[in-house]
Amino acid sequence: MIMATKLPPGPPGRFLTGNLREVRRDMLAFYLEIAREYGDVVRVRLGPRSLYLVSHPDLIEEVLLHNNANFRKHYALRMNRLLLGNGLLSSDRDLWLRQRRLVQPAFQRDRIAAYGAVMVDYTERMLERWRDGEVRDIHADMTQLTLEIIAKTLFDADVHAEAPEVGAALAEAQESFLARFQSLLPLPEWVPTPRNLRLRRAVGRLNAIVYRFIAQRRRGTRASGSGEERGDLLSMLLAAQDEDGSRMDDQQLRDEAMTLFLAGHDTTSLALSWTWYVLAQTPEVDAKLADELRHVLGDRPPSLADLPRLDYTEHVVRESMRLYPPAYAIGREARAACELGGYHVPAGQTILMCQWVTHRDPRYFANPEKFDPDRWEDDLASRLPKYAYFPFGGGPRGCVGNTFAMIEAVLVLAAIARRFRFERADDEPVLPRPSITLRPERGIKMRVHKR
Repeated sequence: MIMATKLPPGPPGRFLTGNLREVRRDMLAFYLEIAREYGDVVRVRLGPRSLYLVSHPDLIEEVLLHNNANFRKHYALRMNRLLLGNGLLSSDRDLWLRQRRLVQPAFQRDRIAAYGAVMVDYTERMLERWRDGEVRDIHADMTQLTLEIIAKTLFDADVHAEAPEVGAALAEAQESFLARFQSLLPLPEWVPTPRNLRLRRAVGRLNAIVYRFIAQRRRGTRASGSGEERGDLLSMLLAAQDEDGSRMDDQQLRDEAMTLFLAGHDTTSLALSWTWYVLAQTPEVDAKLADELRHVLGDRPPSLADLPRLDYTEHVVRESMRLYPPAYAIGREARAACELGGYHVPAGQTILMCQWVTHRDPRYFANPEKFDPDRWEDDLASRLPKYAYFPFGGGPRGCVGNTFAMIEAVLVLAAIARRFRFERADDEPVLPRPSITLRPERGIKMRVHKR
């Protein structure tokens, strides 16, 4: 087979910096614009590097599924070893496969069923502190809540007191990631720049919390002498053995726990935060949601058993993640030269698959900028090309916690929307800031009203 030699089209750039200025100014708008102007494969220059923006579902499926062995995680993730270590998100090949097999059982549906009560109980506890008419930063609230839920369900730990510190440390890590991705010549993490020093302090605070989880569990296991199975992820990781009988050391445990601790709360907190944002701007959707909750729940909190009847609630979450996908882009790096969409992709080049772009493609979503949960009726998901909607990625390296995240988002949304509605507390635009995830630049201020 003769491989294509033609490079894809793309926007003109400056001699040295390429398209860095446009990416720094408004990355999401730039990607959307060039996909519509140049097509399903677009070449973008970021200083000395190039990336290939791939937007067609079939080509995304080729990268993430059919030819996934030829693509490894993006260099930007590998540049963040200080935070992520060699955990599930950043590891590769045999190590990744081993770790995935160890982690997968914690996210099986029967285990998640036991987590449902925790999700609702923690939400109800938070709502007891809310007052009618007060203004709250809803993103901060969702971050605190999902941190506490993930710590309890996966590590059987209480982080109520540390949640603000974790949120601040994670924000610093996100800013560091963005600065390095948009840098002409990113410096290694060990170079003592002011930003790298701030990142080290932030990671140090997170390490202290995660290592405390591990130490407490090791002490408890030794004290009981039973190696007890407490039904959470940390129990499984501590008990896991290689074929030679060896177990994970504290560094390996830390890398897996850190990855799941951060990834397991940040994306869900953002999905919920953006959902409140769009609901506050669409009162007709909020009213329809409230009607379903009254009909299904009456005056009680939701439970896992209610999920099959909370169709519209799930559609609201799906539609929010279409417009504001917490993981807004996925990067892969070609191990060997290949062909995509009739274009040549040299070895070492970055493939970027951007949910923000594909989820707004009018070929698959009518009136794509409109927040319209009704579009998901009549099983739209089954009629779409498989990768026209992929908020959790896909292929072998798709999100291990996608079922956990959807159940949590629907239950928390139902528990809160049953009791409160939201309105914007100011007229300041809420700007999405794309870093590791899609965060609101200055939080989301909302006035909460009891139903």
